[in-house]
Amino acid sequence: MTASPQTGVRARVSEELVLLRRFIVTQLQSLVFAILLFAAMAVTDVVELPIARYDALLVAGIAITLGLWWSGYETAREVGVIAAFHLLGLALEVFKVAQGSWTYPDEGVTMVAGVPLYSGFMYAAVGSYLCQAWRRFDLRITGYRSVLMAILAVAAYLNFFTHHWIWDLRWVIALAFVAAMWGTHVHYSIGPRRLRMPLAIAFVLIGFFLWAAENMGTFLGAWQYPDQADLWRAVHMGKLGSWALLVTLSFVIIASLKQYEGTFYGHPGDAPTVERADGDDHADR
Repeated sequence: MTASPQTGVRARVSEELVLLRRFIVTQLQSLVFAILLFAAMAVTDVVELPIARYDALLVAGIAITLGLWWSGYETAREVGVIAAFHLLGLALEVFKVAQGSWTYPDEGVTMVAGVPLYSGFMYAAVGSYLCQAWRRFDLRITGYRSVLMAILAVAAYLNFFTHHWIWDLRWVIALAFVAAMWGTHVHYSIGPRRLRMPLAIAFVLIGFFLWAAENMGTFLGAWQYPDQADLWRAVHMGKLGSWALLVTLSFVIIASLKQYEGTFYGHPGDAPTVERADGDDHADR
């Protein structure tokens, strides 16, 4: 007896739902650092503590980092990446706060030029997510132009500083990124299936979720923009593009690390077998 078309459709839908569940679970596993950091923000927003809130968040960030490393959830190399992102983010924070782009309304002893030291952990959370996702999804990249991407990533980071004095080139850099990533795909595994998506779309998606996280952070009062001083309002959608550009620097650093580790594929011929959206297996050559 042959199966009815309806049975086939139900089986396909059930398979896709299982795939979606696995994808969500893996994403949550990759976001443990960020989830714990936001939990600390929420707790310190409502619980009266014996020390200033920003100092408590610094202690929480250090404890999260050491706890994940001690438990084996983060490797020593990944902790090093987190530390690098913390320093890069802290440098950007000091500059932006000095320019009046945003402020930190609460108090703390562990502050430099009006910026709490814990703020670097927000950028470290991005680095942690990329490291975890790379490992858990078994990411591989094809068609990657490493030198050009590195140049554009540095340009994007520097533009966050220089646009206060010269032209804002973020859209020019964004278009250059689109051109540089044309034909570049990220390959990933969900359970037994191997899938892929354009790298540019991955950056936009990460940028969107970082924008959503920024809304949560400002709602919890961890920092605020000038237009949120009297009444909280959603962060402008233009910040989504800024986050997408900032993610590129994070990605380039981690991609370079993975290339050094020997798990990064920069040429289409080296890619493992992947699965097209229509279900046809092929070698990406």
